[in-house]
Amino acid sequence: MLNWQIEQIKLELKYTWKISRNASDFKLNSIITVGSGKFKGIGEVAPNIRYNETPEIIQSEFHRFIKSQSQNIHDLHDLTLLLDELKLPNALRFGIESAYIHYLCHADRTDIYTFLGIQNPQKVSTSFSLPIMDVNEIEKFYLENKLQRFSKLKIKVNAETAGELLHELNRITKQPLIIDGNETWKNPDEVVTFMQSLKPYNIAIIEQPMPASMIDEYVYLKPKSPYILVADESICADADFEKLKTQFHGVNMKLMKAGGYLNGLRILNEAVKHGMHTMVGCMVETSLGISSAFHLCAGIEFADLDGFLIVKNEPFNLVKEHDGVLTI
Repeated sequence: MLNWQIEQIKLELKYTWKISRNASDFKLNSIITVGSGKFKGIGEVAPNIRYNETPEIIQSEFHRFIKSQSQNIHDLHDLTLLLDELKLPNALRFGIESAYIHYLCHADRTDIYTFLGIQNPQKVSTSFSLPIMDVNEIEKFYLENKLQRFSKLKIKVNAETAGELLHELNRITKQPLIIDGNETWKNPDEVVTFMQSLKPYNIAIIEQPMPASMIDEYVYLKPKSPYILVADESICADADFEKLKTQFHGVNMKLMKAGGYLNGLRILNEAVKHGMHTMVGCMVETSLGISSAFHLCAGIEFADLDGFLIVKNEPFNLVKEHDGVLTI
């Protein structure tokens, strides 16, 4: 019989994590453990209020899972059917599925790559994200965090201060930049105007400038964008690629939104099938969650797996970073 447990952990952050819609100094994630005898597996849950996920909801929904047939799961197919029926929050579903797959790997004495039938990326070059901050703080932040070691930088922006933040960052460095709007703009023509102002800069990607609900506006924006336009909030577990390919050039797959390894792989494969750029991202997570995302990075064009680097009390130490390159 399987024994399932959940433990909430408070992740203190090294600095205030501010994006266009909120700011925080800590995160409340959860660790899922499943075991049977001497074998066990663990998975991480990083809830996101953007998707109506709170620590309280995660706890409540986990207990709903426990009251179901969770004790009597015999294989991954059983678990998948149960999770499909329960319709749990995606972050929780990922924590449960990943814990179970890690348990199976432990019991079978195999690695995650063999289990999933994927390649081991060996090492992954990640970008690093700067939160929204006062323009006068950027240089100090850049130097103190030694950001020159990363091959790309991501900068979180809002519509009001994006221009001055980019101007200042460009003064400090010419590293390729990923601009992440987190749905800040509400008018596609304003995004076009903003893009026109970016010619002096080394822009690699523009990520989710407008709300996910603005489907027609994205269809209008895509052909006008001289930069790779990547979906983030627009892509969750039930991603419709026939629609997405008309709005974006690429997708940012996050396991916490995909709801599991299996669906995360499906999303990446569908992106390739539809001729879209691929990116693997993360929430603010420990190295447990980041290691899961790392597993799926073979052949991926862009990786943004820096979430564990801003955690002050990172508990697992499963991923190493050196000169912007991750290894396990």
